[in-house]
Amino acid sequence: MPVTSVDKNLEELTLTIVADFPVTVRRLWDTYADPRQLERFWGPPQWPATFTRHDFCPGGRSEYYMTGPDDTRSGGYWEFLTVVEGVSFEVLDGFTDAGGAPDPEMPTMRAVFSFEETAGGARLTTTTYFASLDQLEQLISMGMEEGTRSAMAQIDDVLADLRTFSADRAAISQLLGDTQVRISRVLRGTPRQIWEAHHDPELLNRWFHGPDGWALVGCRVASAPGETTRFEWAPDDGVEGEAFALVGELIETDPPHREVFTETMEGVEGPPTHNEQTLTPVQGGTLLTLVITYASAELRDLILGTGMVDGMEAGYRRLETELLSAG
Repeated sequence: MPVTSVDKNLEELTLTIVADFPVTVRRLWDTYADPRQLERFWGPPQWPATFTRHDFCPGGRSEYYMTGPDDTRSGGYWEFLTVVEGVSFEVLDGFTDAGGAPDPEMPTMRAVFSFEETAGGARLTTTTYFASLDQLEQLISMGMEEGTRSAMAQIDDVLADLRTFSADRAAISQLLGDTQVRISRVLRGTPRQIWEAHHDPELLNRWFHGPDGWALVGCRVASAPGETTRFEWAPDDGVEGEAFALVGELIETDPPHREVFTETMEGVEGPPTHNEQTLTPVQGGTLLTLVITYASAELRDLILGTGMVDGMEAGYRRLETELLSAG
């Protein structure tokens, strides 16, 4: 059990939980930076968590839900106030209603997660600040302390799993809810390098080809919300297939951390996908996560069945080889 102490201070209106781990601070930090790892321990075993958004940067936001044994869902969010890599992060921690909006009937807390090196590894001190004694007692009565202990008991297995989240693993996909998929890959470079590789037309022409035998023949990049994008690919001579283009609109941008955009195949009727891409520094490079929301589960499964993720992996390998290894 990693939790070594729990202190409820009724005068300061705080709950402080200290946990020690036999790993480096970097390894412990990454379990919170990477939503794939975080969701494996954030909820108690009976209420596993799914993170549909995780912008691990100042001003960013996380959104998640926990699913109970009877498929009941309980949602929550974090608003990141500060993030000092490898040292600490501070969030506003709140609940969401059935529609995913902040629930005004439930309390919002401020929580600080502090990381430090110890003789035996790393220590995490989590201090939650409450607005009132009633709020503190309400959360304690809801099982906050027991839930935290239960959730933390799962983190050792995540910390020991070095293979699943390693930098040499190919792009993977994970279904989130009914219409979403999260595609993730650790790329050997900084967030800024990878951001530029996705937004500089000259750099895109060097790696954004998709599967071998195809070429990027058209490229229009958006830099401000409201601008449109267009990427066109065509097969090389002797390769089967017809040219096609993806078009979209940039909705949000926060270089080099996050962007939100729509995307659809040119000339094909139907609603576009809603894409959220984030870049987060982790051990070995930068974690790229792309959460795609489709109009239906059927459309999502149809697109994934085309080998889309394999095509993306081919591009990411080329990105590392052609750009990041040379830098």
